[in-house]
Amino acid sequence: MESAQRVIEESFNVRYSCWVREALDELPESFVITDPCICGHPIVYASSGFLKMFGYSKNEVVGKNGRVFQGPKTNRRSVMEIREAIREERGIQISLLNYRKDGTPFWMLFHMCPVFSMEDGRVVHFVGVQVPIFSRWRLSGHQSFSNFFEEGSGIRDAAYRCCRREVSSESVKTLTRTLAQDSVVVSDGSELEVEENCEASEIEKRKSTTAISIILSVLTHYSELTGKLACGKRCLTPGMVTLNAALNMSLGRIKQSFVLTDPCLPDMPIVYASDAFLRLTGYARHEVLGRNCRFLSGPDTDPLTGFLIKESIESERACTVRILNYRKEETSFWNYLHISPVRNASAKIAYFVGVQINDLCADQNKRELRPEMRHLSTVAAIKVAVRGLSMISTS
Repeated sequence: MESAQRVIEESFNVRYSCWVREALDELPESFVITDPCICGHPIVYASSGFLKMFGYSKNEVVGKNGRVFQGPKTNRRSVMEIREAIREERGIQISLLNYRKDGTPFWMLFHMCPVFSMEDGRVVHFVGVQVPIFSRWRLSGHQSFSNFFEEGSGIRDAAYRCCRREVSSESVKTLTRTLAQDSVVVSDGSELEVEENCEASEIEKRKSTTAISIILSVLTHYSELTGKLACGKRCLTPGMVTLNAALNMSLGRIKQSFVLTDPCLPDMPIVYASDAFLRLTGYARHEVLGRNCRFLSGPDTDPLTGFLIKESIESERACTVRILNYRKEETSFWNYLHISPVRNASAKIAYFVGVQINDLCADQNKRELRPEMRHLSTVAAIKVAVRGLSMISTS
């Protein structure tokens, strides 16, 4: 649990200066920031406006996937459109029915956009803004919602009935607005039903676009202070290859320790490192990406083992070795390492995968699968993810 919390905190702490949270906390908009590189694509930041709108505390939201706010009447097609936008690493603006913590459904305009790293062009975060769409309710079996607000009936009448003592007309207006915005059931038992299709107004669309622009400006500014510039547009230099966000999320579901390296780039750098790999070696993700795997070698690592690995890569075949590697704090461990080429749907080698098993832990955990089987099952899962994405991309 602590390691998961540490990974979520690093999502922000590595890229932005320590003042970014304070700056974001001052924004009144409802929004969340998610990290597709972490397993489950969790929320790593939730604004106070979001927490107020949905009725959750920060601890109940951070670390969760955005689907927890969906419910029985959330349009599945809209959800699929959002997932498709994530897969294609593009923005989307769509009306969506979500649910508050107390189960109350409400329409909102969901505006999402990716945040790119200027270093390697990959998606590091997604920003999701929620703009509530009011006056889209209707009263089940009664008059329209606009008529429901007429004096002496509906919510206004219910507000008066709820008062046990005389209150000012201004207080009644405040209570009326609260009931209108935060409830779908009124005190006379009538229920407010949601429209099947709800379109946001141009004003609400402009509001979400402005909010996205402001949030991106804040993230860009505070990333400049760390030298790890983030922005709302992908800027790729010639020869730069980046891992798709959808592939990142698919790989994040694999629990084994492994890395992916790109043979098309100079020195075959690591382009993906699993959470289990980071726990095994003690490195943070930003300390691993872009480096060759030999940084794990140390003074007592056998050079012959490194030569065998290099030979298998050059001949494009799999190999399994037992190699002495070193963690960040310089402690050594025996790594039962399996390396295999990963081909895309066109049968071309897209990556090499290196699956690591701590030899000591493998001997102690007798109830687990044999190391060889764990190697093969991990490689198979990675191949399915890579080929599946490449088939979708070329279709």
